[in-house]
Amino acid sequence: MKEEKNMIEVRKLKKHFGGVKAVDSVSIKIPKGKVTAIIGPNGSGKTTLFNLISGIVKEDSGRVLLNGKDITNEKDSDRSKFGISRTFQHVRLFKDLSIMDHFIVAKNSDKNLLKKIFSNGKDYTKEIKETLRLIGLDKDIHTKASDLSYGQRKLLDIGIGLLKKHEVLLLDEPVAGINPALRKQIKNLIKELQDKGETIVIIEHDMEFVMDISDYVICLDAGEIIFEGSAKEAQKSKRVLEAYLGSD
Repeated sequence: MKEEKNMIEVRKLKKHFGGVKAVDSVSIKIPKGKVTAIIGPNGSGKTTLFNLISGIVKEDSGRVLLNGKDITNEKDSDRSKFGISRTFQHVRLFKDLSIMDHFIVAKNSDKNLLKKIFSNGKDYTKEIKETLRLIGLDKDIHTKASDLSYGQRKLLDIGIGLLKKHEVLLLDEPVAGINPALRKQIKNLIKELQDKGETIVIIEHDMEFVMDISDYVICLDAGEIIFEGSAKEAQKSKRVLEAYLGSD
């Protein structure tokens, strides 16, 4: 049997905030070329785990490996260069910058902001338009972020993550707060990326969405893993149901 390769490996990762065990000795493996969903009730540690993997938050203990390379002591900016690209639950865009400006910033993340926008001579127009086509954002590249709807800003955030050179894409609640049509659009986009062999990790509360697109599901509760397995197995898991619905 062919051994499955892992894009990310987390070993006994721990992060406590005072007396709160946000992530408590978590060990997981994210398979390469698959869509993995991290689920769990509010406060279960999902976003903290994303922040630890991407380097935004420093762990108390444990290790993070990317493609077999130990990146535990690397800064978030360096982890991005190594290939970790992510979006955020609350979209982080510059309201006065255009779509093109945002993409140029993403393509030149090792330079300061002004140099990213004004000092780079490379023309990314073709690549940017192709990314807009892929994500289904039908807007002129000079449109400012402030002129986009919430859902369109979500799409732009995903596009920025895709345009960056990456090995893995971390999506934090990609369909939260958007309309059904856009939800379907993002689902189809992830499936298209899935068919291309992208490694994608999502945090999402929409269980129907998770079950539609996930190859593998990890459920957290109170900072600990309570389930790992397929989407079908997650639907039948008593521990997963109790975590979301509560037990008698």
